[in-house]
Amino acid sequence: MYELEPGKASPYHWHVGEEELLLVLAGTPTLRTPAGEERLKPWDFAVFPRGEEGAHQLRNDTGGPVRAAFFSTCSDPEVAVYPDDGRIGVFAQWSRPDRKTIRGWVQEPS
Repeated sequence: MYELEPGKASPYHWHVGEEELLLVLAGTPTLRTPAGEERLKPWDFAVFPRGEEGAHQLRNDTGGPVRAAFFSTCSDPEVAVYPDDGRIGVFAQWSRPDRKTIRGWVQEPS
């Protein structure tokens, strides 16, 4: 479960291996996808397939909190691409509580 305070947003990103599902629990967030922006309301859901077509960002443009749940498949290792700032995140062993998570960030060349 995630809570976004007014004026906050998740990073715009997409996954190489994972698919995600978003369920809005409270508030009216703005969802940004490659298709554009859409205002959501409680109990709305959205599905994000792997790859660029599944890029998404959740933003709170309201005066109250937004609560949302994200569900995803697990891919280990996983790669996430952040096109707004040119970063690529690489995550390994994150799904194993008995192992130390390995994270890394790659900045795309200019």
